[in-house]
Amino acid sequence: MDFDIIIQGGTIHTAERSFLGDIAIRDGVIAAVATPGELDRSAVHARRRIDAVGMDIIPGCIDAHVHLDLDCGEGLTTCDDFDSGTRAAACGCVTTVIDFAAAEPGQSLLDAHDAWRSKADGVAHVDYTWHMSITRREQLREIPRIIELGIPTFKAYMIYESRGLHSDDAQIYATLELMRKHDGMLLVHAENNRVLDLLIRRNHTPARMRKHGAQLHAVTRPNFIEAEAIARAITWSEATGGKLYIVHVSTAEGADLIRAARRRGAPVLAETCAHFLSLTDDRLSRKDGHLCATCPQLKKKCDVDRLWQALADDDLSVVSTDTCSFTRKQKNTWDGDFTKIPMGMPGLDTLIPLLYTKGVGAGRISINRLVALCSTNPARIMGMGDRKGCIAPGYDADIAIIDPKRSVAVDHKTLQSRCDWSPYQGMKLGGFAHTTLLRGQVIVKNHRFVGRTPQGRFVPRTAP
Repeated sequence: MDFDIIIQGGTIHTAERSFLGDIAIRDGVIAAVATPGELDRSAVHARRRIDAVGMDIIPGCIDAHVHLDLDCGEGLTTCDDFDSGTRAAACGCVTTVIDFAAAEPGQSLLDAHDAWRSKADGVAHVDYTWHMSITRREQLREIPRIIELGIPTFKAYMIYESRGLHSDDAQIYATLELMRKHDGMLLVHAENNRVLDLLIRRNHTPARMRKHGAQLHAVTRPNFIEAEAIARAITWSEATGGKLYIVHVSTAEGADLIRAARRRGAPVLAETCAHFLSLTDDRLSRKDGHLCATCPQLKKKCDVDRLWQALADDDLSVVSTDTCSFTRKQKNTWDGDFTKIPMGMPGLDTLIPLLYTKGVGAGRISINRLVALCSTNPARIMGMGDRKGCIAPGYDADIAIIDPKRSVAVDHKTLQSRCDWSPYQGMKLGGFAHTTLLRGQVIVKNHRFVGRTPQGRFVPRTAP
């Protein structure tokens, strides 16, 4: 038996168990998983061997929520594109990213898909796909065709009415009906549009902005803004039977609503994000607090604790980053007006290090649960569970190897993101990739990105 690579002697972690083993790779696919030494006793030959003794081995992770090379209008584009963003992903153990493709006015969903292909093809260093954003009622008729192209997931916003992105209740209801009919899934940004806009107007005064600055971003988004919208979205999912996925859950109340819905058997899933598990809204009161303005915004410690419990209890199924990177210069354009802060933070480098350190290392979750949340679950839920998210024969050889003895203080200067700051600056984290393989190609070695020609491919998906 001839193999391209054998990874030897590491501790392999799946969503179900951990064990010492060797992994054989041929033609970009896992060909065998064996007990230590078993392959050598079978007189195999490998072109290359990777010594993983003492290392943790996990399936390459999937970040199901990123925004790369995003044109936000008025000359504002995220500083990370499919080059820098996927280099960051690889160094953070992530081997597949899922972006969001949105049609410009006058464009079809197919046009948006082609536009995102032009951004990523030949540029990305890890595999990629996207959810299609539904922003106009007439786009609903395109859903069957988009699903045929291998994109079974769609996104609706319950906010952003002034930006032309808003889906009202009727549109969300109709979209969920189509999700049931065509076996797709609707992702929803759940915040109450009208009450949020009311609170923003009330606080958008020179006096209040001088006094409270970026803290007004939190003042105008109390927890009920998210919770009420989650409850409404769940109602339409239960009424239609359409699959619903709530993105970036940030509140304890939201987690409680999702738990109750899932206990009732509703077709509802949800994610939270790494920053909601590691940061709180007191960041907004700092001199540079506007850097951490994101949407939804950071919450309280009690919310952080509840979200960790929801992950442990399987009420929340996925952890993502919602990466949306802006430089200090871009963030500073707010000039004291909280409504003009570019919303979003970098995070692709640090998703797995945060969970590995603050989750596994702190005893909040097991490493097997980390694999479920960041590899196996997103692969299955997003329609690529037949080839991604697992270390087993027949799966893509997307593999991350972690040195459990190594931890470093985060410094934005050493990360792959082009962002010139990090919300985790100075935080000591383990869990960065010692080695990352994408379909059997080593793209990170000894904690350094070594990819040359971009190897990333578009991943067609099936019904989740």
